[in-house]
Amino acid sequence: MDADFLIIGGGIAGISAAARMSELGQVIVLEAEEALAHHASGRSAALFEPRYGAPAVVGLSMASEAYFRSVPGVLSPRGLLLVGKAEGVEAFEHDLEAMAFDRISVEEARGIVPILNLDTVTMAGYAAHAEDVDTDLLVQGFAREAKGRGARILTKAKVTAIAKDGAGWRVDSTAGSFTARMVVNAAGAWVDQVAALAGVQPLGFTPYRRSMARIPAPGGHDVSKWPMMFGPGEDWYAKPDAGALIVSPAEEELMEPHDAWADDMVLAEGLARYEEMVTEPVTRLLASWAGLRTFAPDRVLVIGPDAREPSFFWLAGQGGYGFQTSAAASRLAADLIGGRPPELEAGLVAQLSPARFG
Repeated sequence: MDADFLIIGGGIAGISAAARMSELGQVIVLEAEEALAHHASGRSAALFEPRYGAPAVVGLSMASEAYFRSVPGVLSPRGLLLVGKAEGVEAFEHDLEAMAFDRISVEEARGIVPILNLDTVTMAGYAAHAEDVDTDLLVQGFAREAKGRGARILTKAKVTAIAKDGAGWRVDSTAGSFTARMVVNAAGAWVDQVAALAGVQPLGFTPYRRSMARIPAPGGHDVSKWPMMFGPGEDWYAKPDAGALIVSPAEEELMEPHDAWADDMVLAEGLARYEEMVTEPVTRLLASWAGLRTFAPDRVLVIGPDAREPSFFWLAGQGGYGFQTSAAASRLAADLIGGRPPELEAGLVAQLSPARFG
């Protein structure tokens, strides 16, 4: 065998898994693109908000926090500002409670973000616990850790065929053919296609597009200390980024797996929702892009061996939570593969297992 573990996918899921699994044996990572973290991982909002998502997602995010704090520079202060208008009270109150915001006055909110339009904004909440994530630092740190233990990380290595080979697997790719004892499926939007290549039953993952635009700093303001802002029900968000603002309609548009790009009409609708809440109009875009957020049918990550083919391991369905869950998700994957008692509590492990799909 060329490796003990062959990981398909070089996003944050695959690279963090490579770091953890390199403690257990020889690892090969195959990434189809020219660089790591090209698709969803390279198009992240880069925010650590551990109270965001389904309960199992929140559990993974909370369990990841200690690791992030142990690596200098991974987390930095940002904050989160929820702003609502008169007709959205129910959605505002839901988000305020679910994400543990402090209710603040609209005047206080404008003190934080001076472009808020108080003719429109009637409610506000603030959460200091949301932080920026240095996504590149995380990816490169995990990659260095994996390589330091002898892992091979190959780019431009699109997988073309997967077949059982004696006691393991043979995986053909554009970078060559490899054999391994176990295949780890961390292929993002392509996880079901990878499963089908291996003769494993797909689990029904669904990729959804999310578009984003970068706009100049509104009114020439210094936005570097502004929090991320969003509307109730997350129907738009805006976040400081390198002296500008990223604005997203936060849409979920069903897509086939592909190298996604922004939809101009959807982007315009999201920018209009943002503009309604502020006093400075959007006059031009600096750039626009999109990513695919891929969910399991129950919108919870899938981490564990396939129920029918235990040498095929799922690490999938990150759904936009990949970075903030990466430390605990990769540790759980290594615990399960290494036969160690998981650090996570048993109920959470069961909620994440592929066995839940029968």
